[in-house]
Amino acid sequence: MSEQDLFKRSIAELIGTYVLVFLGTGSVVTTVLLTQGATLIPGNTFNIGIDIAAWFAIGISFGIAVLAMIYAFGHISGTHINPAVSIALWATKRMKTSDMVSYIVAQLIGASLASFTIVAIFGSRAIGTGLGATAMFDGVSYGQAILCEAVATFFLMLTIMGTAVDKRAPGGFAGLAIGLVVAADITVVGNITGSSLNPARTFGPYLAELLLGGQNLWWQFPIYLIGPIIGALVAALIYDYVSDVKKVS
Repeated sequence: MSEQDLFKRSIAELIGTYVLVFLGTGSVVTTVLLTQGATLIPGNTFNIGIDIAAWFAIGISFGIAVLAMIYAFGHISGTHINPAVSIALWATKRMKTSDMVSYIVAQLIGASLASFTIVAIFGSRAIGTGLGATAMFDGVSYGQAILCEAVATFFLMLTIMGTAVDKRAPGGFAGLAIGLVVAADITVVGNITGSSLNPARTFGPYLAELLLGGQNLWWQFPIYLIGPIIGALVAALIYDYVSDVKKVS
């Protein structure tokens, strides 16, 4: 494929990741602002005031964002909108190295732009909510957090492999299936790690928080890098083994 074609697909990944992070993390910001009112105690983390009903609402917001972007850009870029997914498809020889790098850069830019846009719209009060940044909850160890992210991303990648990558799958259902598993993951384990499943989804809020005077959570970023990548790789390899699916490129 031409360099122009790769650029267009990368733009699709940037926009798709932007929408995912804006709608998903934006739902966190809105939820916190609604449950806490106009006054936020300085230093409060994003999870204050969020219960299971709110986690479900947040999960659905992320799920709808994923679903919409798959149907909008799936036929253009494949709608990875997640570095862990791109890395897993590259590792299983479904992506060229140059394509993978371009996709990941685009995904990180899209996620970052989304977080800065949220601040531009909500104002400085959004920074006090944590901008939907993912973080370990009380009583969760570093190792537990990595395992949690790996397992949840495994479910996501397995669904992607079976509904979007495998050409034998029934057409038209990938967006719905993938969106629903994202929503389920967040609802179930959101209270453990924030249920990122996606290094870019964590990168955007972390960068905006750091540059705009919010929390510095970068010491936790390896959780959201290692866990999702391991989970996605294991899922892709297992799916290939049990399905004998042929490579698409």
